[in-house]
Amino acid sequence: MSEPFSHRVLPYDGIDDFLAGAMPFLRDGIDAGDRVLAVTGIGSEAVLRDALGPPGAGRVEFVAPDRWYAHPARTLADCLGDADRLCGEGRRLRVLAEPAWTARSPLEVLEWQRLEAIVNVAFAGTGAAILCPYARSLPAGVVAAARRTHPETLRGDRAVGNPGYMDPWAYNSLCDRVPLPAPPDDAWTLTIDRPDLYWLRAYVTDYARLTPLAEEDLQRLLVAVTEVVTNATNHGRPPMVLRMWVEWREAAFVCEVTDAGRWPAGSGRGLIPPRPDGPGRFGLWAVRLLCSMVQIRTGDDGTAVRLRLRLPSVPATVGARGGSTTGGGGG
Repeated sequence: MSEPFSHRVLPYDGIDDFLAGAMPFLRDGIDAGDRVLAVTGIGSEAVLRDALGPPGAGRVEFVAPDRWYAHPARTLADCLGDADRLCGEGRRLRVLAEPAWTARSPLEVLEWQRLEAIVNVAFAGTGAAILCPYARSLPAGVVAAARRTHPETLRGDRAVGNPGYMDPWAYNSLCDRVPLPAPPDDAWTLTIDRPDLYWLRAYVTDYARLTPLAEEDLQRLLVAVTEVVTNATNHGRPPMVLRMWVEWREAAFVCEVTDAGRWPAGSGRGLIPPRPDGPGRFGLWAVRLLCSMVQIRTGDDGTAVRLRLRLPSVPATVGARGGSTTGGGGG
């Protein structure tokens, strides 16, 4: 693949601005024989189809934003897999991806902004082309973040460098600057003195079944918790503590594992899927695939890995409970 990877932001005020940037991008892909995807809302899709005409529109794969932006890690894995495959075939993946910001919580917005930065590392060498339209009517902070996470801005058919562009890992650290809120006082708390994974999973299951967490999500959680606790046991420092609680307002089941160790700089934290033929472990990356969201904080006070899974918005009450695992005991 001779084409370099590109990741550009397209700020636009109205439909004319949008088309001035989007149409050359899509047509160049069609002419080059790229795989061309357009992730836009219904209104933008209709405008693009009309501007492309039947022949051109038939060469573009239109994807609904709610499907594309359902899960950051899974979207990254699928898109990167396509980019690698097409690169191996001498072709290019070209994606017009308009982020969906409405009805997202601040936590979700932050994770998608983090992904916009990580894309610049993950797709390097694939030859892919990604163009992200951002309406100028979006909150100023969202548009400003886009200039930090995209190396270039597209103005019409001309790309200019973004002076505010940040190194992706520096931006990732910026996302983690705010400390995690403290767990609630009534969180179920388990001090793990000598981990027995059987009893650990039983303890997590006991609590989860008091909540609306779906059975398939419980099974994902058990795999994720096992990986995180094993990682803390092998690489962290005591004391190690597991806590669980429900955030009803956010409709989230939360499971946190803390230890007194500190992760080294540049560890990556499982943000990029390891290549099948390259170095790296699938452990923490798999955890990100299994959970709705993974939050990690590490510093002089230790490390916290917080797993979040979505819940149905059904009110419930869960009691408090604590315990300690010693010699296979628990709960």
